[in-house]
Amino acid sequence: MFWITRTKYTEIFLYLLYYQFCGFLYYTGQMKPITLDNQITENFRITTAQARALKKLRIETVRELLFHFPSRYQDLSNVKTIISLENKEQATVYGKVSGLKTKKAYRKKIPMSEATITDATGKIKVTWFHQAYISKMFAEGTPVKVSGKISERNGTRYFTNPEIEKLTSVPDDAGGSLFGDGEYETYYPVYPESRGVTSKWLYHAIKKVLASDAISVLSDPIPDKILKKYSLPTLNSALIWIHTPKKEPDARAARKRFAFQEIFFIQLARLSSRNEYEKYSAYNIVNIDEHIKKFLEQFPFTPTGAQTRAINQVVEDFASGKPMIRLIEGDVGSGKTLIAASTAYAVANARPPKGTLGNLQVAYMAPTEILARQHYQSFIEYFSVPARKGLPIQIGLLTGSECRKFPS
Repeated sequence: MFWITRTKYTEIFLYLLYYQFCGFLYYTGQMKPITLDNQITENFRITTAQARALKKLRIETVRELLFHFPSRYQDLSNVKTIISLENKEQATVYGKVSGLKTKKAYRKKIPMSEATITDATGKIKVTWFHQAYISKMFAEGTPVKVSGKISERNGTRYFTNPEIEKLTSVPDDAGGSLFGDGEYETYYPVYPESRGVTSKWLYHAIKKVLASDAISVLSDPIPDKILKKYSLPTLNSALIWIHTPKKEPDARAARKRFAFQEIFFIQLARLSSRNEYEKYSAYNIVNIDEHIKKFLEQFPFTPTGAQTRAINQVVEDFASGKPMIRLIEGDVGSGKTLIAASTAYAVANARPPKGTLGNLQVAYMAPTEILARQHYQSFIEYFSVPARKGLPIQIGLLTGSECRKFPS
């Protein structure tokens, strides 16, 4: 049994000893050089709670961390002097940090850090809950930028859990117009979080990855020609801009690039599928213009120009000898069902290729039973009402709960 004087260094020792005995830290020995294929635990010392949270966010490798994008950004350009701060406002101040210490909350015994920020106009207290490590990160008198929400108690204003960034010096015009030269960051990313991992932790972890040489091995999947055509940043630039934008246009350009990339890949996948699909052959359905004309004559109106163009394009696909992949898009009531019904009628009345017996059939699929019944009733009206000359088409309805046929 022995006693140790409680100095700053013995406190650090006791914290580490506590975590080691409780098994709360993943120790991996010496940290490896950061590469995108590394597991998070190979480059970051994390607790079991953080490991669970990262897994819930689907972040297990450095690459997955790098491509965990912000959900929004916090504008920190509202720089003020300490004397001008008001309760409940979001603000940024520049100053020097002092009085750094670690303590526990009076009631709940929550570990926290405290400090004082001083500028030319005054001082303000800063508190970080559940972030005792911050008091060990800055030396006395370090120039810093602090951004967060102002709180007030008993007439005293203070910051709670603000962002803090180390600077080389405090700007001379802090609290005035400082952003003409763009030297300081004014936009901070806010990431999707999970219990155990904060947006702040993700921000600093990603900054560590960006500061390494890890992203230099990435090759841009979008050709330079397309990047120039649509004024998009390169992959490496976009990664830096989306995580550490200097200003709003940087973040906007990065998000535009990754949105374009996602759609670009979807289009490539669809084009590849179409090319594979077109290797197969299909019936040549020809000479069906008269059938479509007969079907449309029963209506008391003339199809619009857009409807006519859509019908003609579908007919051209039928005659191409290749499987058709076509999307018809339009507002509710714009006549999409009319296009489907007229082309379905033409196919049902067409003859198969020579040597093939029987008739061609059309399957019309709907996402719900209610919609399937509605189309069933519409097709009965289109094809079988005597008042409209009774077009001779049999119609069937097949759903998970019933099977019908008209005429029965």
